[in-house]
Amino acid sequence: MAFLHECVGPGCDTDDMELVIVLLVGLALGLVGGWLFGRAGVVAESTGSIDPQVTEARHEALISQIRHDEAVVRAEVEQQLAAAQASVQGLREQLVQAQEQHRQTVEAHRQETRQREAATQTESKVLQKLAPVAAQLKDMQQKVLDLEKQRSEQHGDLAAQIRATRQSAEQSKMAAETLSAALRNNSVRGAYGELQLKTLVESAGLLNRIDYSVQESISADSGARRPDMVIKLPGRKQVAIDSKVPFSAFIDSFREDISEAERKTLQTQHAKQVRGHVDALAGKEYWTGLPVSPEYTIAFIPSEAILNTALDADPTLLEYAFSRGIVLATPVNLWATLKTVALTWKQEDLAENAQELVDLGRELYKRLGKLSDHVSKLGRSIETTVRSYNDFAGSLEGRVLVTARKLDGIDEARMLGEVKQIEGDTRRLTASEFTVLDETGIARPEIDFEQVGLPGVAEDDERTA
Repeated sequence: MAFLHECVGPGCDTDDMELVIVLLVGLALGLVGGWLFGRAGVVAESTGSIDPQVTEARHEALISQIRHDEAVVRAEVEQQLAAAQASVQGLREQLVQAQEQHRQTVEAHRQETRQREAATQTESKVLQKLAPVAAQLKDMQQKVLDLEKQRSEQHGDLAAQIRATRQSAEQSKMAAETLSAALRNNSVRGAYGELQLKTLVESAGLLNRIDYSVQESISADSGARRPDMVIKLPGRKQVAIDSKVPFSAFIDSFREDISEAERKTLQTQHAKQVRGHVDALAGKEYWTGLPVSPEYTIAFIPSEAILNTALDADPTLLEYAFSRGIVLATPVNLWATLKTVALTWKQEDLAENAQELVDLGRELYKRLGKLSDHVSKLGRSIETTVRSYNDFAGSLEGRVLVTARKLDGIDEARMLGEVKQIEGDTRRLTASEFTVLDETGIARPEIDFEQVGLPGVAEDDERTA
């Protein structure tokens, strides 16, 4: 039965199955035949002696019964065999499916294993390639941490600076409010404008009481006047500057509690105040009280915003001021003008220095002329002395010594030796400065100063003429 169970199971093949079927059929036939023969023996024993014909008939009947039973059994066995074959076929198909599933499972497992191995290798390669990147990321992370630390520190510093800035802004606001209140006073505004003007002039390089004067009294056609400052220009020229600070309407136009229409009105009022300052300054006519001055006065406004606000409200203000002989100047353009004046003074100083050099050169050449006179006289004196010496030497040798040698008792060892004459002439002065001779024959120096090209000399000669 164990063998039969194994043959019916999934591991049984077709030959084993056919052998099992044959064994089952033989077993069934043996069981039927044994049962029939056993029954026949029992009948024979019970009846005693039986007629052979009857026995043969019984045997034939028994054989027929056996054949019938065999046919029945065979039919049942064949039916069971067909069912078994059908079951075997089903099992075979299941086996094939199971084998295919197993193969697919194994193949899938292998594929998964290969993919896992490939993924592992790829991951390993990627990790190897990403190792420098990981190191850089680590360094970057450290840098980020450092930057975050610095940011935190800077955030604290920035917060402190913001607090300090806020405090400074509040202090500046308070100072601005105090300054605004102070500048509403006319005397304070005047002092502020004069201080700004003086600071600007000094920054341009001009010196007090040399290049400019402050509060100088002048006598103009309109009467005695005192401009805030008088700038001195080269050529004894002068120009007056007066500082003006129209402030009240200007500062009120920046209030936050007013409407736009009120702001426009205040700006227009501010422009009218500037125009009023122009008229007042033009009426003083400072230029009439200065010896040499252009016919205009510079009105210094110490803030670009003050003038720009007035020009926005009254675009014709600048032309109007020009027509009245007033130049509206702010720190920017006035500084450029004053810097130009300072540069002009430097050029004037250079011209004066050049003129001094020319004068010194002329004096030097005059003295060289005198020196050449003395040199010429000295040369003539030396030539006269040489001629006198030579005449003396010739007379001594040709007359005196010849006569002296004729005296007796003269020690020849103590006799005068030969007196040599001086040969050669004095050297003449041949430089170009001494080539022009006057009526005495003495060289006189001359120089063409225009040809020399000293700066400022020709212009100074023209101004002197």
